[in-house]
Amino acid sequence: MSRDIEIQNTSLSNAISFAQHHEVAWSRDPAADGSNWGIHKNDRPPWNKLLGPVHSRGPVSGVIRQGGRELVSWGEPDRCDLTFSVAKTYLALLTGVALDRGLIGDIHEPVVDRIKHIGFEGSHNASVTWAQMLQQTSEWQGQCWGIPDQVDHFRKLQFQPVPPAGEKGELRKLQKPGTYWEYNDVRINQLSLALLHLFGQALPEVFREAIAGPIGASADWRWVGYESSWITLNGKRVQSVPGGTHWGGGLSIGARDQALIGQLMLNRGQWAGKQLLSAHWIDAMRTPCPIAPWYGYLIWLNKDRTVFPSLPASAYAAFGAGGSITCVLPEQDAVVVVRWLDSEHSDNFLAMAFNALK
Repeated sequence: MSRDIEIQNTSLSNAISFAQHHEVAWSRDPAADGSNWGIHKNDRPPWNKLLGPVHSRGPVSGVIRQGGRELVSWGEPDRCDLTFSVAKTYLALLTGVALDRGLIGDIHEPVVDRIKHIGFEGSHNASVTWAQMLQQTSEWQGQCWGIPDQVDHFRKLQFQPVPPAGEKGELRKLQKPGTYWEYNDVRINQLSLALLHLFGQALPEVFREAIAGPIGASADWRWVGYESSWITLNGKRVQSVPGGTHWGGGLSIGARDQALIGQLMLNRGQWAGKQLLSAHWIDAMRTPCPIAPWYGYLIWLNKDRTVFPSLPASAYAAFGAGGSITCVLPEQDAVVVVRWLDSEHSDNFLAMAFNALK
């Protein structure tokens, strides 16, 4: 059930009304029109089919926090909706948990130094580091769950300042790891698989124990994989989860829980007097990639104000298809979460919210 809250701040009310009047054009039920759900319209066959579940969505919803407390929510903030690539940022948080636990010695060490026999061997892939996987500069080559890295070659994104020259899915010559930036969901799924082996435990379990539980998130969220992404690990059948909903599956979570996770990042890993993640790791996530300064460790940055021209350079955000945004505003001590907003209007909405919070 949606929650209606009387908003005293007229400017904030106007921002929320703006978001509600610019809902993404997707059908609310993928059974009615599944053209946007999971599979990219320009994915090439035979990779243009769902491998995991998708489900219906709610209306434009959101939560705004400032000063460590919730100011307002609208729509259905507790509804567990697919959040698509916001899950990538949660993989980065889990990598920080692995570092804190000593499961990774150095973020710049090759993945194969810790994880064997899952696809990081060979003259090209053996030099790929954790940092490169997180920055999307790894150029990792191979297949993950039957899908080759080629499917996202030349992929173009709305917030990418300089789009690539080729057509999506067109095979291109790979570069040396660390020298080329490309948003590639197959490589993200390979990172998730590596983290699964690193923890020796299903990632949703680790996320619940290390992050979601301690910050008081609901118990309703769920993170699922593909029909083909089950493995046997330490004698148990475990599902590897994707860092998005490209090909289905992924993370379903409410806006209120997303706002709590954004608050954890704003707090530099601290919650209720406890350091759940090292402050150094949150700072590292926000450090610009040398060859893609608009990107950190699976999070979008605003260093040159190219992603959000109307926001300060200190703002950073997790994005997902379908208009899912978790934006952290350090200068305003605020977190803004919005779901199902037409992304063409995201800068306008966030600017209105930012100005209302001044």
